[in-house]
Amino acid sequence: MPNYYQPEIETASREQILAWQNERLVKQVQHVWDNVPYYRQKMEEKGVTPADIQSVADLHKLPFLTKADLRDAYPYGLMGKPKSECVRIQSTSGTTGRRVVAFYTQHDIDLWEDCCARAIMAAGGTKDDVVQVAYGYGLFTGGPGLNGGSHKVGCLTLPMSSGNTERQLQFMTDLEATILCCTPSYAAYLAESIQEAGLRDRIKLKAGIFGAEAWSEEMRHDIEQNLGIKAYDIYGLTETSGPGVAYECSEQTGMHINEDHFIAEIIDPETGEVLPEGSKGELVFTSITKEAFPLLRYRTRDICVLTRKPCSCGRTHVKMSKPMGRSDDMLIIKGVNVFPSQIETVLLEQGYPANYQIIVDRVNHSDTLEVMVEMAPDKFSDSLAEIAEQEKKLVAALKTMLGIYAKVRIVSPKSITRSEGKAVRIIDKRKI
Repeated sequence: MPNYYQPEIETASREQILAWQNERLVKQVQHVWDNVPYYRQKMEEKGVTPADIQSVADLHKLPFLTKADLRDAYPYGLMGKPKSECVRIQSTSGTTGRRVVAFYTQHDIDLWEDCCARAIMAAGGTKDDVVQVAYGYGLFTGGPGLNGGSHKVGCLTLPMSSGNTERQLQFMTDLEATILCCTPSYAAYLAESIQEAGLRDRIKLKAGIFGAEAWSEEMRHDIEQNLGIKAYDIYGLTETSGPGVAYECSEQTGMHINEDHFIAEIIDPETGEVLPEGSKGELVFTSITKEAFPLLRYRTRDICVLTRKPCSCGRTHVKMSKPMGRSDDMLIIKGVNVFPSQIETVLLEQGYPANYQIIVDRVNHSDTLEVMVEMAPDKFSDSLAEIAEQEKKLVAALKTMLGIYAKVRIVSPKSITRSEGKAVRIIDKRKI
């Protein structure tokens, strides 16, 4: 049995998992100290040396890394291996003019693809499946990660990348794809396109592996219903390798973290204090097997909960909840914390499509919140009175959820630009 699906790994005892983590953490800290001057300086400033880290219990002594550190150290400042031993980079888009660039040795790629293979197998994938990878390829990690994982499982892999929806549907039907990998917003768009093209009866999909953006349980239900599949969540960051850091099993009650490769913590986003299991806070990851880009205590800014409640699938690795928002992307409107996922939940519960935009502005020194949402095709109306009544109901529902007033503007079906990658949900004019 290949490395990525060994029962002795995925169903290991807590004692065994801790033993792996303790051994690998000590080795990784020494590796970083010896080879990453940027982080060694942060350790020295905190008065910490490798000798102080003997087990996971000592992890809290290490300094955090943030996205600001990655930008400050761009491009080579956090490399743990010489360029001659690195074979690839992956990158995220840069919001301040500098991209986050992650480096990989061949060993790093092998382990990353193993993690993605575990995710595919947890979704029921076997060598008999046809996996359609509609994540973007290139610098984005989604396509390369799931592509490699699919190969390791032995699936027939369709490296479609994102976009060109007509071609996506042609290959999906002609080659009888059984597992779809893409962003949830693109899955929703594909479902809509399949319905419009009258192809629903020709689709052979049984599962979807969706990630790279936030999505609600309501959106999951809609995708499952419209595509006739089981929709699985997958989690990852370019900074820690890419998708496959954590993945859902058939229970769909959280994502198992690959604890033989990553140590997860939950901290108070304001104080940095480590919180006990079951607490909601910011997720922090330490990579304990990554060679070229070995980040220690990287602050993801994702808000979630960790749990070790026994899982019916038999896997014993800790579960993380679906991220409930981000501590940095969280909207603060009139002093109230607002997460886009809260707004999406209301819209879907009220029967509206998962295609919307949130517009935040500041007028006369006061924040304003507007939600633009498409009218559902089956609820289409050109009656201004009916539209006004629908908007009034949504305003009330959003007020109940958020605790603040949000203006609602209902627009005609298909009037909001569709996404073939990550959806653009928020337009914050206060930053313009």
